[in-house]
Amino acid sequence: AKLKEEQDECTLDGSVDFYGQPAIREKSGKWVAGTIILLNQGLATLAFFGVGVNMVLFLTRVMQENNADAANSVSKWTGTVYIFSLVGAFLSDSYWGRYKTCAIFQVIFVIGLALLSISTQISLLKPRGCGDETTKCGTHSSWEIGLFYISIYMVALGNGGYQPNIATFGADQFDAEDSKEGYSKVSFFSYFYLALNLGSLFSNTILGYFEDEGMWALGFWASTASAFAALVLFLGGTKRYRHFKPSGNPLSRISQVLVAASKKLTVKMEVEEESLYGAEGSEKTENGARKMLHTNGFKFLDRAAFLTSRDLDQLKQNEYNPWRLCPISQVEEVKCILRLLPIWLCTILYSVVFTQMASLFVEQGDAMNTKISNFRIPPASMSSFDIISVAVFIFLYRRILDPLVHKFRKNNPKGLTELQRMGIGLVIAIMAMIAAGIVECYRLKYAQKDCKHCQGSSTLSIFWQVPQYALIGASEVFMYVGQLEFFNAQAPDGLKSFGSALCMTSISLGNYVSSLLVSIVMKISTEDHMPGWIPGNLNKGHLDWFYFLLAGLTAIDLVIYVVCANWYEKMKLGGKYEDNEEKGYAA
Repeated sequence: AKLKEEQDECTLDGSVDFYGQPAIREKSGKWVAGTIILLNQGLATLAFFGVGVNMVLFLTRVMQENNADAANSVSKWTGTVYIFSLVGAFLSDSYWGRYKTCAIFQVIFVIGLALLSISTQISLLKPRGCGDETTKCGTHSSWEIGLFYISIYMVALGNGGYQPNIATFGADQFDAEDSKEGYSKVSFFSYFYLALNLGSLFSNTILGYFEDEGMWALGFWASTASAFAALVLFLGGTKRYRHFKPSGNPLSRISQVLVAASKKLTVKMEVEEESLYGAEGSEKTENGARKMLHTNGFKFLDRAAFLTSRDLDQLKQNEYNPWRLCPISQVEEVKCILRLLPIWLCTILYSVVFTQMASLFVEQGDAMNTKISNFRIPPASMSSFDIISVAVFIFLYRRILDPLVHKFRKNNPKGLTELQRMGIGLVIAIMAMIAAGIVECYRLKYAQKDCKHCQGSSTLSIFWQVPQYALIGASEVFMYVGQLEFFNAQAPDGLKSFGSALCMTSISLGNYVSSLLVSIVMKISTEDHMPGWIPGNLNKGHLDWFYFLLAGLTAIDLVIYVVCANWYEKMKLGGKYEDNEEKGYAA
């Protein structure tokens, strides 16, 4: 009987099964569903990076764009991917739920990749055999260029809308209220980021090599097949997944709090928590989300939950107006978002550093010695060292560093907090930019200044780029895994996908800021007929100065981040064990 009771035990976090019934712990979710989602993520990432990793070379060789334009086009395209993540998160949190959103956007992703493969094979690779390092392609008609951009922006929409939801959907498979599953939930984010990187490893090496040799259509068709396999696998696990019901439009909930607080500007408020609407009662809100408890910051917003005599009269007559009175849990949801924003803004500059890996690192590598005997190493495949570094540092962190910190800091069972790890990520990112700048100084020292085709024009080996790629990989483990965990843990229950989308949007804005920074630097540095810091011929420029500029900006960002992290106040939840320290979450 006890065994039967264990088998029929429901989850405590309010998750439901495919039919909308409370999810039974042993028959749903956990690592069975988690593993399907990890495999799905690996295959989808392989498909995405099969297109993304060599996009800069495709634009220069096939679409005839110059270096600066191609780097900017890639930054804008990648940025758009992440902007679409906000669309996916909004639809998921508000109306569709995470499962439906993931399925729909994956279908768009597959269609976009198929269109790209067809247009490349039929119309873009002309004359036949063009697109490698020696044979450039001819000009294209406006409809061919139009079809190409429609297909890559469909890929951006599909991948962008799916990405934040799959991370959160994977975390949904583990019950945070259960100690064992709660630990698995934290582990899931590390393995999720590892799956993402292992998926891109194949793209960066095998697919990157074929594409560099001019076999673009083959590379794109391989990406399409991988995305289709990911979709089939995802749909195959349908009956096993745990779900959370969408909690309605968050924009209206946030607006209600702001309007209600504004209406009571002149009301004299009492400080007692009992005078706030919804301060007492059940541990869950109406939509099944865990109730958020009152915190002391942003006191102006508490006015939205303050019960005036007029509000009490209306409640007695069952005339509740959500634009005049909001439950304290709804007010805390808005406070929570306001507290997250400064931390999020500090991560944008880190993403500027991260985005150099897909653009300027590749262009820098292309101007180095890429030969090993007769074999040419594609510059984009050097990002494999970033992926290997991610895998190594995830292992080192989870198996060695975290237990070690836990041993010395017995008062903190979680080891390093997410905010501390994000700070370490910023420090390592500064080191990566300094390393890249030093390598560029030496590359210029051994380069031919007056070359016309400057590919491989420096005798310095491309393997000198390994330290900068490895340092970026190490910083990702601390910054992006910490960020995923932080935003998932600290976002309100009704905005979990939005929390993951914030991580992606910081990468997006990082791409746009990078593009803007390159444009500003080129405008200033090309005055008086100078070649500029990042000209077409890198041997006449000063890419090293640009890297050092980024290191300096990231150092300033680190100082601001430390201030914001110390100011941050953790949210308090009802119905869940929380250590609920008020301040010093970063301490």
